[in-house]
Amino acid sequence: MSVRYRLVGQDLADVRFAISPLNELVLSLHAWRDPGRYPLHLPWIRDLERARDRLDAEMLFELVNDALWTPDFLNPRPRTPLTRLEDEFRLVAATPADVVARDLRMLHGPDHRPPPLHRVIEALAGYWELCFAPHWPRMRALLEGDVTHRGREIAQRGLAAMFAGLAGRVRMTDDVVEVRLTSAGIDYERPTTGGLTLVPSMWTSSASVPISPSEPPMIIYLARGVGTLWEAQPLPAPGALAALLGAHRAGLLATLDTPASSTELAARLGVTTTAVNQHLRALRAGGLLVSTRHGRSVLYRRSEVADRLLAHAR
Repeated sequence: MSVRYRLVGQDLADVRFAISPLNELVLSLHAWRDPGRYPLHLPWIRDLERARDRLDAEMLFELVNDALWTPDFLNPRPRTPLTRLEDEFRLVAATPADVVARDLRMLHGPDHRPPPLHRVIEALAGYWELCFAPHWPRMRALLEGDVTHRGREIAQRGLAAMFAGLAGRVRMTDDVVEVRLTSAGIDYERPTTGGLTLVPSMWTSSASVPISPSEPPMIIYLARGVGTLWEAQPLPAPGALAALLGAHRAGLLATLDTPASSTELAARLGVTTTAVNQHLRALRAGGLLVSTRHGRSVLYRRSEVADRLLAHAR
């Protein structure tokens, strides 16, 4: 079984990369059904287990079946590496009821009764705030790094070599890009009218495509470097500043050039959230950090005083 995309005319030059927060959110539900398939995400899966009683778990489970299929209407084709989750939710909210029913019945059978679309979106929004938002800057950086690598590969080795490097199941022969599948019943060919979108993901084992040939042409593939996502990262600490504040607090200041939550920092550094919070509170009390609430998370970033201090310490 395979899906074959024919690149015709201008489509040969219209192969684009995009990043989808919603795609990552929905595909991560695979780990709910079969966490053993995702050992690299074990630190995140542990946090997920602790958060389940605060989520609409019944609704979220309905969005992935035992074969790890998810409904196509929850994976709208992203247009850019800068796609925003709120824009994707607006697209999903406009999905016709018959499309929602069709996609969910493809997952669960013809007798399935689809839930109200607003409940689907509310369940996913709560899931994002609790389990994804604290880690998304780190996840996005990994996905953006993959896109940059693939762009260099096209420039240096050509389009066919880039497709061959996406996954063992993907190849380009003449003007046809073929994705070989293990799922029975998915076999179609179509032109890539309007272009072909390539979407890196942290939640696929190889490469996947939309179930329905009526969906826009898209290949979701495993991003490079997923194995390093949850590894502890060393703190960069300028020597003079470390002598003044201590290595951990100086390192946190050097890291917080962009806002981050204590949960994200703890995961990135391989320490407990309690330990990070102690340092963050001390730095904020000293005027070196400012904080703002974003959804359920508190984000910290350097103050102007800290920026000047760090500039002199380097």
